[in-house]
Amino acid sequence: MQIVYSQTKNKTADALFDKMYYIEAAKSYELSVKNGDASKETLQRLGDAHYFNTQMQRASEWYKKLLEEYPDEVSAEYYFRYAQSLQGIQNYELAKKWMKSFSEKQKSTDSRAENFSLKTVTIEDIKKIKPQFLLENLDINSAYSDFGPMFYKGDLVYSTTIDSSYLKTAKYGWNDQPYLNMQRGKISPAQSNVTFKERFGKEITTQYHEACVAFSADENTIYFTRNNYNGKLKRDSKGVNNLKIYSAKAVENNGTVRWENIQELPFNSDNYSVGQPSVSKDGKKLYFVSDMPGTIGSTDIFVVDILGEDQYSNPKNLGEKINTSGREMFPYITDKALYFASDGFLGLGGLDVFESRLNDGIFDSPNNLGAPLNSSMDDFGYIVNEQSNKGFVCSNRKTGKGDDDIYSFERSCTQSIEGYVFDAISNAKIPGAIVALKSNNQEIEETVSKMDGKFEFTENILCGTPYTIEASKENYTPSSKAISTSENSGISEVPIGLDPALVERRDGILKIKIGIIFFDLDKSDIRYDAAIELNKVVLLMTQYSSVVIKIESHTDSRADDQYNLELSDRRAKATRDYIISQGITPERIESAIGYGETQLINNCANGVPCTDTQHQMNRRSEFIITKM
Repeated sequence: MQIVYSQTKNKTADALFDKMYYIEAAKSYELSVKNGDASKETLQRLGDAHYFNTQMQRASEWYKKLLEEYPDEVSAEYYFRYAQSLQGIQNYELAKKWMKSFSEKQKSTDSRAENFSLKTVTIEDIKKIKPQFLLENLDINSAYSDFGPMFYKGDLVYSTTIDSSYLKTAKYGWNDQPYLNMQRGKISPAQSNVTFKERFGKEITTQYHEACVAFSADENTIYFTRNNYNGKLKRDSKGVNNLKIYSAKAVENNGTVRWENIQELPFNSDNYSVGQPSVSKDGKKLYFVSDMPGTIGSTDIFVVDILGEDQYSNPKNLGEKINTSGREMFPYITDKALYFASDGFLGLGGLDVFESRLNDGIFDSPNNLGAPLNSSMDDFGYIVNEQSNKGFVCSNRKTGKGDDDIYSFERSCTQSIEGYVFDAISNAKIPGAIVALKSNNQEIEETVSKMDGKFEFTENILCGTPYTIEASKENYTPSSKAISTSENSGISEVPIGLDPALVERRDGILKIKIGIIFFDLDKSDIRYDAAIELNKVVLLMTQYSSVVIKIESHTDSRADDQYNLELSDRRAKATRDYIISQGITPERIESAIGYGETQLINNCANGVPCTDTQHQMNRRSEFIITKM
């Protein structure tokens, strides 16, 4: 969400703020407040100067004062930023209150309002996500910023401010740190640590920022983010120096790689930023972040097709499933998923890492990867080898060595099984059902479905493993379902339908299950014992008012064929009339037809010697459910 800033009385501070020199701007604005200027504009910019530099404690203090002094004059964005800064200092209860206020104030125009509406996933749900990651701070981290890791020829290329002073002594006004350049590190055999190997890409290094790289599938093309600089630093009409993506080609000579033919990509602009590239594993698509026209929020993730010969398709926004009214940043694409950082979905504070699984070319709704990968601060720059489940992520959490640090991680595969038990006829949820989890016919765990029919198994569930879920409840037929959990961490959803005890399924057909309907010889009158069984049909149809049936009556092969056909038809219609007499409306009985001996269920046809028991199997009435 972009905010149009009004000027304050402090022109020096405004100029620093507009150039994104936030540390110096904050100092100057605080001096203004000390001298009596507590205007809305000054408090806004003062809070933002700290917020953009992830100084969440200071940001929350100034946003609190802003909302106390000008509650009805500030935009909903400041409710959001105050809530985010509170999350950043782990004051989740107060953050929840202000997120709710933000949702109420902005609900009609901002996708974050729905994401933070607290109607579905809550902060408590995020905090309860089962830990999947073991993190280690790397030896290469310094007191300044180290981030933007990317795999390259078995090593790690990353962005850092360390050793940058060999080019200059200037510092970047945003965070008062040296400018970024790139280095190459050696990944340890266990992939848990990285040690410095060499400076990387001297040919593409300037006196400004170079960071956040990606490589083509053959690793012969590099894509990197740089200030809008080509011998001269360019600024837009507002005085902002935007970012651009550049490419360069590898030229190898005696084992030494030089990066040549440096070009900026054609969808760059002097008027907006483009950066943080990621290339698909097949080398056909380039994902990146931008605030170009068509952006939904502050920054969105876009994609272009790589057409070859330095040609690209027009950028395509990934849409509202991925992008929000907040910031989506640092995409990393694999064959299986898109990983990215966002503050537009519910999270633990600042940027959180999200995973959107890729199914048939379509991205699923993003899932927060939970703590400890995510924290109350900014967590981003996630890359992973999905075969080993090991990778790297960046964070500015307070337990690090400096500002942004790079951490190695190993992701354990964790699963849970959730579902609900429901009536297979009415679809109503069934509470109090006994649900058992089994593996290799051995029971692992048993639970009882809740009032909404839900159940869950969370302990010791393995990935890529077959299980059987069995459910039972009095007056229902027990049911079981075989599942196999995913090879990746996640939740297996298992709904289980139970048929009422009076219903049976056979060859895909639903039938009402009752005892034999007996008739006197050569008669179709409903006997007392037949009425007892037919009342079970009436009971089920009364309980399930949408059920429609058809009645079929059958005889054995003894007696004349035509006689049997006519007798069974009379009995079918007598059965129908009895059910209607008990209060079931006629339209709920689709048909009542006798089939005589035309549909025998064994070999006891005319002339075939059979026992009375074998003939009895063919003398039957069936009540087939046609609608539910």
